[in-house]
Amino acid sequence: MSEAAAHAGSVTVEVFNATQQQQVIDTILYVQNVEFNVGISLEDQPDLLDIETHYVAPGGQFWVALAQDGRVVGTIGLQAKPNGIGILKKLFVLADYRGKQTQCAAKLFSALIAFARASGMVTIVLDTPSLATRSHAFYKANGFREIPQSEVPVKYDYPDRNSLFFRLDLS
Repeated sequence: MSEAAAHAGSVTVEVFNATQQQQVIDTILYVQNVEFNVGISLEDQPDLLDIETHYVAPGGQFWVALAQDGRVVGTIGLQAKPNGIGILKKLFVLADYRGKQTQCAAKLFSALIAFARASGMVTIVLDTPSLATRSHAFYKANGFREIPQSEVPVKYDYPDRNSLFFRLDLS
């Protein structure tokens, strides 16, 4: 049993604070580039350098999942756009904390959905690299449906890695 599985109940989710910024960057870049070899640099993701401006100030939020020792082991962000649209960004969980044992991704996703509903959002969209098949399965299991890029209801920046698009209508 991995350390994560042994401490499954101890993964907690909280709203990001600036003291966690470097851990957030390190976690995301590690998952993207070491675990999945996607090849996305920090320069391709300027939102990570100023989470307050890119997520919180416009009406969204950013959360971290913390291991029992306080380390950031997962992230998720929600950008608020006009007309009740939210963009799910930066759902990343370190390998030892993925899966049903820890429920890390599920806890992060639950925080995002609760916030989106409380904020009056009606639709959540996201982009994800086509090779991230495990992510696709998670999104579909949580009610998202894949859509063509032409049906994304809002324009936004993302590092295109042969991306797929998903949509969830909150009702």
